[in-house]
Amino acid sequence: MKLYDLTRTQHLPITREQAWQFFTEPYNLLEITPEWLDFRIVSGSGSRLYPGMIISFRVTPVFRLTCLWVTEITQVDAPHFFVDEMRFGPYRFWHHQHRFTANADGVTVEDIIHYAVKGGPVGRLLNRFLVRPKLNEIFSFRSRTLSTLFKPETLQTGARP
Repeated sequence: MKLYDLTRTQHLPITREQAWQFFTEPYNLLEITPEWLDFRIVSGSGSRLYPGMIISFRVTPVFRLTCLWVTEITQVDAPHFFVDEMRFGPYRFWHHQHRFTANADGVTVEDIIHYAVKGGPVGRLLNRFLVRPKLNEIFSFRSRTLSTLFKPETLQTGARP
């Protein structure tokens, strides 16, 4: 099994606690996920994040193929980090760390993802030409959306968070 990694870091002009509140609410994923992914929460939202929490989603990652994604929250250290791991879904393996580091003018949000693609040698080609580009597109969309949601002008009007 070939393991891949993807790390994204973004600074936001909010407190670590505000970032924690935003990122630990599953329904906020709808706001920071591209529409083409057709992301829908099926079950498991509505309570505070805790180790062992199961959340189910429906996603349409490619070619209009909808699949169920079941994730387990395996680690929580509020408001510093949490880890979600895919139990069933489109990947062979998915481990996603969400880290929040306070600094003088806000918070640094870091996503560290380790994943494996199904399909052996064909999966490696799929990762190179389809999966990795799609992941980059998803996280680029997320970054742009977060920058808009949490820009200083928006925060001054009280629109967020």
